[in-house]
Amino acid sequence: MTGDKEPKRWIGPLFEVPADFVEPAPHPVESKERFYQAIIGGFKRIMQAQGLRFYVHGAENLPVRDGALLVINHTGYYDFIIAGIGAHLRGKRLVRFMAKKEVFDTKVVGSLMRGMKHVPVDRAAGADSIVEAAKWLSSGGLVGIFPESTISRSFELAEFKTGAARIADEAGVPMIPTVIWGSQRIWTKGIPKNMGRSHIPIVLSYGEPVYTTGDAEEDTRRVKAAMQELLEFNREEYARRFGPFEPGQKWMPASLGGGAPTLEEATVIQEKERAAKLAKKQAKKQG
Repeated sequence: MTGDKEPKRWIGPLFEVPADFVEPAPHPVESKERFYQAIIGGFKRIMQAQGLRFYVHGAENLPVRDGALLVINHTGYYDFIIAGIGAHLRGKRLVRFMAKKEVFDTKVVGSLMRGMKHVPVDRAAGADSIVEAAKWLSSGGLVGIFPESTISRSFELAEFKTGAARIADEAGVPMIPTVIWGSQRIWTKGIPKNMGRSHIPIVLSYGEPVYTTGDAEEDTRRVKAAMQELLEFNREEYARRFGPFEPGQKWMPASLGGGAPTLEEATVIQEKERAAKLAKKQAKKQG
């Protein structure tokens, strides 16, 4: 992993990469998938209009042709867009994200998700989701998963589900630790959106592949440990290059003097939200 003192270069106006980063030839199939590629082009124009800048490390850890499971931290709503940047720099590859089935059931967003061939997750039938994701991976595709299941309000790594390790093991592909830092400043839970021309920097790091052993608990621990190292790396670079930041800001974690809830406080908030959603669902069924 390189630091901010290493030589860098820019790919277009959005992406800074190490000077020795080599862009491979376009993927023979994924680069020609018109609908998804058009969506990416649209998001790039939006992000450029917002003045966003992405500082990318470790994209060379993503395979050029083979399958891999991107295991991603989750701090903001832009993470679905940002996590795929490294793949796109590796020959215009595409990441199929695993998302709640309810998202696919909506009219507009659902049609977009299906058009991009993302993977619906039905929590009532989790095994089917594993099979579907494993099919993509086994055929040489890239799949993205958020093991925390929801946005972490603390901006720390919350509890991980073991689904990522089980899917990667089923498909026989590595897990790629993927950590985003700064996206919570654009759009996240509990903080007003900042969707204008904000010039917000985002640091994005991809770690070395983590290969599974068949022990889902241990493999989950290993990939989380790798992601914690990347998170600390991203935060340190962010502070050096774009700080200092005033203490108490809501997008900063409590461990760094910010105003975000602690991991324990965020867990309580999340449990209350889930209870409220469940009560609302039950009331709707009864009504």
